[in-house]
Amino acid sequence: MVPLIVFLVVTLVLLVAGAAGVRRLRPWPVALRGGLAALFMTTGVAHFVGMRAEMIGMVPPALPEPGLLVTITGVLELAGAAGLLLPRTAPWAAGGLAALLVAVYPANVYAALQGITTAPEDALVPRALIQILWLAATLAVVASGVRARRAARGASVAVPAADAALSR
Repeated sequence: MVPLIVFLVVTLVLLVAGAAGVRRLRPWPVALRGGLAALFMTTGVAHFVGMRAEMIGMVPPALPEPGLLVTITGVLELAGAAGLLLPRTAPWAAGGLAALLVAVYPANVYAALQGITTAPEDALVPRALIQILWLAATLAVVASGVRARRAARGASVAVPAADAALSR
């Protein structure tokens, strides 16, 4: 539940700050990126501190080296969180994190079905809904980045044409 609360609170605080006049925080994708960065920073750190043993236990037995897999996914979450903070890398980071969410979901299903975690939000249906929310948020950041790049590309194509028309 903590990661969900962190995500919602940080996203809402950034949205409010943008609405209150902080220009850099005005676009909604910036607030969403900040919320996701806080979320993945929280969960990434949990791979090393506090919940490591529980996360290792969540890895299905068919997969090799559960400790190594938890370390790798933790590093990827931390790197993705950092990447979300930079406008240029945010769409790539969000895409990578979306793929990671899909890749680790079987561990969440395994943990829910085996009763490894006892938190209510770790039951199968709540976990699926939370994963869908995070997946939608990461994909929204990807889509926002694609739109921004297309708009920038369109503006750079339009400007030289306008300059050429003015020089005639």
